[in-house]
Amino acid sequence: MKIEPLMTDEVIIREIGERLARVRLDRDLTQAELADKAGVGLRTLQRLEKGSAAPQLTMFIRILRALDMVEHFELLVPEPVPSPMQQLKFQGRLRQRASGKDHNVAEAKGGWTWGE
Repeated sequence: MKIEPLMTDEVIIREIGERLARVRLDRDLTQAELADKAGVGLRTLQRLEKGSAAPQLTMFIRILRALDMVEHFELLVPEPVPSPMQQLKFQGRLRQRASGKDHNVAEAKGGWTWGE
């Protein structure tokens, strides 16, 4: 099943758990072996595979690391690439903070007053 934006969190967690279980089985690992290799509790792994609980992110990373899949986080949250205009503007420096929306719109239109 493809993970879609309209899915509930519970459905996504269940799908991720099922996928991890399939990978574990494809690698011919028991739940106990994977839990031991990942350094997490057996019950934690069982709940994750059933989709009944979402582990802490660190435990999830440990499980992916034990399955040699940690590099897939690159697909989950890819490194942002600045546009050519941003590269010129910041001249190789990394942006440190967001400016947010243009908060001076009212001032640009002649100011805001009560009763408008």
